Amino acid sequence: MTAKDFIGELNKDKGNRVEAELIKTFLYSFVISIVILGIAYFVKLRQIDGFLGNYGFYLLLTSISTALIASMIRQVRAYKEFACMSGMMIGMTAGMISGFNIGLYLGATNGMFYGGVLGITLGMFIGIWMGKCCGIMGIMEGIMAGFMGGLMGAMTAVMMINDNLKLAVAIISLVSWSILILLNYMIYKEMKENERQRKEDHTITALITIITIAILTWFMVYGPRSTLFGG
Repeated sequence: MTAKDFIGELNKDKGNRVEAELIKTFLYSFVISIVILGIAYFVKLRQIDGFLGNYGFYLLLTSISTALIASMIRQVRAYKEFACMSGMMIGMTAGMISGFNIGLYLGATNGMFYGGVLGITLGMFIGIWMGKCCGIMGIMEGIMAGFMGGLMGAMTAVMMINDNLKLAVAIISLVSWSILILLNYMIYKEMKENERQRKEDHTITALITIITIAILTWFMVYGPRSTLFGG
């Protein structure tokens, strides 16, 4: 009945457990992303020919991925410390999915090198940040997963550039989001008998969202790109 209990926690308006805040965290992050992109569009980006057709789809997926990652970060931070096996899984999943998705979206707009480098950088950062909840083994998992995920995401985008790229990106994103939701469930299952160690407002969520969306939007639109993408 753990899955049903998890869904029940998600649907609570208020509660002592962090799981009751995950949907709200997702919505906060997603709304912040849309507001930032909306302001940027009406102030500057709408002047770029073909902006919505070239970048709108990938920025929407980036906003959803960022919101799910922000929710995962909030849940991990709430418990602070995990058993070694759980922490390794958290570091690996956080690093891999973050790096892969960022590499995938930027690889589709800027090419493999720039998508891979930024995917590796942000994937490793998030992997280390989340993996340190269980010490050095989680940190190592986060580094390896972020490194591999960033390159794989960018490589996948470039390999499929002439073969239904947007459809492939949508399918891969759905799989990635499912994995992040399953990670939320795994954390709940592992920690349901434990008390929450940290309570915080949504400042971290807002900062993560603003920084991530600002960096990725700038890179997609104004950043360097490979010759394959007109660089």
